[in-house]
Amino acid sequence: MLNYLWFFLAALFEIAGCYTFWLWLRLGKSAWWLAPGLLSLTLFALLLTRVEAAYAGRAYAAYGGIYIVASLLWLMLIERTRPLASDWLGVALCVLGASIVLLGPRFSQP
Repeated sequence: MLNYLWFFLAALFEIAGCYTFWLWLRLGKSAWWLAPGLLSLTLFALLLTRVEAAYAGRAYAAYGGIYIVASLLWLMLIERTRPLASDWLGVALCVLGASIVLLGPRFSQP
């Protein structure tokens, strides 16, 4: 369960960091926005290493599902846009897939 916390925190910092580039390049905000953005992206990378997984690729694959959840929450809370029903269906499928990738090795026989 702790893995999901690390994934969620990593996603929050990744989205926040990328959003600063969006603000700068797409919305014409000051380049000073990039300083906290780069710090945020560094924290993202550090947090993602906290996930218990034997292989980085498996951790990154599982992270993708959680990232999608965090992205829709960002859409709702920061950008004040309501996700579609199809967005939520997609999220459910992605979280299921992420859970299978992350937990699969525990149930596999050597």
